[in-house]
Amino acid sequence: MTLSQVTTPLLGFVGATVIGRLGDPALLGAVALGAVVFDVLFWTFGSLRMATAGLTAQAVGRGDMLEIDLVLARALLVGSVAGVLLLALQKPIGAAAFTLTGASPAVTNALTTYFRIRMFAAPFTFANYALLGSTLGRGRTDLGLVLQISINALNLILTLVFVLGAGWGIAGAALAPVAAEIGGVALGVTVMRHVGSHPFSVRWAALTQRDALLRMLAVNRDVMIRTIALMLAFAVFASMGARAGDATLAANAVLQNMFAIGGYFLDGFATAAETLCGQAFGARNEVDFRAAVRLSLLWCLGFGAATALVFLATGRIFVGTITTSQVVRDTAMAYLPYAALTPLVGAAAFAFDGIYIGATWTAAMRNLMLVALSLYLGMLFCLGSTGNAGLWMAFLVFLATRGSGQAILYPGLVSRTFGPCRDVQKIDRDRIAV
Repeated sequence: MTLSQVTTPLLGFVGATVIGRLGDPALLGAVALGAVVFDVLFWTFGSLRMATAGLTAQAVGRGDMLEIDLVLARALLVGSVAGVLLLALQKPIGAAAFTLTGASPAVTNALTTYFRIRMFAAPFTFANYALLGSTLGRGRTDLGLVLQISINALNLILTLVFVLGAGWGIAGAALAPVAAEIGGVALGVTVMRHVGSHPFSVRWAALTQRDALLRMLAVNRDVMIRTIALMLAFAVFASMGARAGDATLAANAVLQNMFAIGGYFLDGFATAAETLCGQAFGARNEVDFRAAVRLSLLWCLGFGAATALVFLATGRIFVGTITTSQVVRDTAMAYLPYAALTPLVGAAAFAFDGIYIGATWTAAMRNLMLVALSLYLGMLFCLGSTGNAGLWMAFLVFLATRGSGQAILYPGLVSRTFGPCRDVQKIDRDRIAV
């Protein structure tokens, strides 16, 4: 999963490079803004991937093969409905997005073309979220890797063909991801058949069973609210940095790459936790569940600590590689210690997100995210006079609050799920004896 996620920023880099070769700044600006708009718009529905992974993993743990297919079928149904609704509402959504970007008329005109074409990817993007979630819930991260890399590779090839080969400009840059997502769905359905899944063969009555459908919608709702709150936290961070001046804004953008790089790896461990914890949860196997939690936390905290040390030791080289501006370099170095700590401070939050999604404790995860966001905004208000240092401190507290809050609630959630706390070693000995 880490390898598959690393291909995503490469995709954006190549796409910007291809459009940049056309020599029109407005087109490059439109693609850059369009990428941001669709990242926010589509990843708001990224809950579909996480909810599908968690519910599928639990069905795998129970050995319920029919429910595995039903979870995927319901996810595809929900994704299709959400995609069609976005297409129907694309005019008001586009108008709001263009207003918020505040771009020049030339950029807005190009962005309008890009937006109208790429919006047709919505139903297929959401279907790919469902298909990816199903492969991850089954523990087939190898197939997840194949799906992600195939979609991204096809997108890269088609961008080159449509923009540079066919000369379709901004329309070609928008059409490439649409075609790539359609290709991803075709490949995903083929992969599902390969593993013996037949989501299109389930009975309509079972597919629309009220309690199961409501549960999937509730899990998606909780994760969606959590995701929106997380994106809001990042948006506030960027906005506050912009108010501090161009040099500070640029320095923060450079330093946030440290959190992003660490996040790619930590999110890989979180995905593993979704699968392992979800399967143990479905099997009602407390020993395996606790073992998966322990491993997830150890790996995330260990990797977060190692990454923080590397960034502290090589931060000057890292900053110097990204920017040549001495003012930006000096500003970034002043706040480097804060940025270097983000992978360590945020490690527990990544691990527990995977654990909570696998166990579908999504309401608790949602509530803790809202508490952390409120504390973050409150700290920004109180630390306003401390400038950018206060902004970074508030962000670290935001990350720490999420992880520590989930750790505090964890014992109670485990107790309610598996019963009163027992001697896990004794349980393991009894299982071996049997």
